Amino acid sequence: MQGSAIRAAIHVAAVFGIYLSIAMLVPALFDLYVGHPDWRVFAFSAFFMGGLCMGIALATHGPPPVISPRLALLVVNLLWFTMCIAGAVPFIASSLQMTVADAFFESVSGVTATGATVLTGLDGLGPGLLLWRSILQWIGGLGVIALGLFILPFLNIGGVSYFSIESSDISERPFERFSTFVLSLLSIYTALTLACGIAYGLAGMSGFDALNHALTTIATAGFSTHDASMGFYADKPAILWVGTVFMFIGALPFSILILFAIRGRLDALGDPQIRVFAGYCVVFVIAVTAYLRVSAGVPLSEAFTHSAFNFVSIITTTGYASSDYTLWGPFAIACAFAATFLGGCSGSTTGGIKAFRFLIMFELFANRMRSLVYPHTVLTVRYGDRPVDAAMQSAVVLFISSFIVIWVIGTILLAATGMDLLSSLSGALTAITNVGPGLGDFIGPAGNFTAVPEAAKWILSFLMLLGRLEIIAVLVIFTPVFWRR
Repeated sequence: MQGSAIRAAIHVAAVFGIYLSIAMLVPALFDLYVGHPDWRVFAFSAFFMGGLCMGIALATHGPPPVISPRLALLVVNLLWFTMCIAGAVPFIASSLQMTVADAFFESVSGVTATGATVLTGLDGLGPGLLLWRSILQWIGGLGVIALGLFILPFLNIGGVSYFSIESSDISERPFERFSTFVLSLLSIYTALTLACGIAYGLAGMSGFDALNHALTTIATAGFSTHDASMGFYADKPAILWVGTVFMFIGALPFSILILFAIRGRLDALGDPQIRVFAGYCVVFVIAVTAYLRVSAGVPLSEAFTHSAFNFVSIITTTGYASSDYTLWGPFAIACAFAATFLGGCSGSTTGGIKAFRFLIMFELFANRMRSLVYPHTVLTVRYGDRPVDAAMQSAVVLFISSFIVIWVIGTILLAATGMDLLSSLSGALTAITNVGPGLGDFIGPAGNFTAVPEAAKWILSFLMLLGRLEIIAVLVIFTPVFWRR
């Protein structure tokens, strides 16, 4: 790989690090306003990271290289790694006395919008640190949308490009409308966050809680300001329904939301992956609601509210919990485990396998069954009314195959650190899918990752990054062919 491409990728990552250091001034100002001493932590972190990244950016400044898939892959990996390192600095500098492994884990979980945490005592934590965790997830969620709409489709790794669902006019002239699209994306993402925060406030949350939960709900990320997560508001169903609605919206393709909101394209909501995503949300919620009503005698409204909130949270990979659903019985636990794989739509803030991949895999399976009966029939894999090319079909199969292999390897590595089998199995899965809570006594919805061994935290951090960058985008940089000229 040419040195100019490496230099350019480092330069882009350093420039982004400068922007992230500026973002650190927001919790600094907030702490200063309320009189909390942590404002010094964020001020120091901002100037330290800003100065370091500024020096790197100046040292790597030069003519732009030729755009290529290898450059794009390198930039993506360096950007996310830079975000994780920068995000960890305030945790390391704070009075929490976090180890490097803990600080990096917390930052990676925030940036990848996973929501797993090693922190306890959140109810008494400084407001600046709580806000910083939420900001990391909000920025990470926006980055996930851009990744799914632009980078992954360009690299043929996966995702449904915005330009492939719009008119041929835009497909032929994408850069002419690119700035308009980015502005629309930022506007809708911000507007939804504001709407979510206002709705939380009207439903009974304090202003600070509403702000933090709005940032992490739209990002389908899951960090809360309370150790009990949304269980703190378990007796306020209105708050849980606000969360359910906005988690669902955050899991929709933002390209579709833009077409609907900006251009009035009502037909855009008919995207096939939206029907698949909504379908399995409805099935899981109804099944668990009925199970709780029949097996445990839970009142219907209560069963429906908590089933909807917790299973939309799991499916959208948000990771909020309004109660410990591992106490609901074996059927509910099995459903929660299965729901962890799913995810929302491509081009949303969610992780997981995602609905469009399930749709294409089903088409491949159905066509294979038909070909066994009618061997001479020519069959086309379709996504709605559009044919799916061979590259996309291959990318979907490769992703799911890699997902299973990485999950198995991750489970074995976590078990080697001393974690029990259930925690290793669910911990590896929840990290790759960016869900957050796993199953078991200490990483379940009522616990956290504090007691996880240090080595396991590094493994889980790597798995979270793998899952967020769709696995292949990370693994490819470790292959010899990537670095050949």
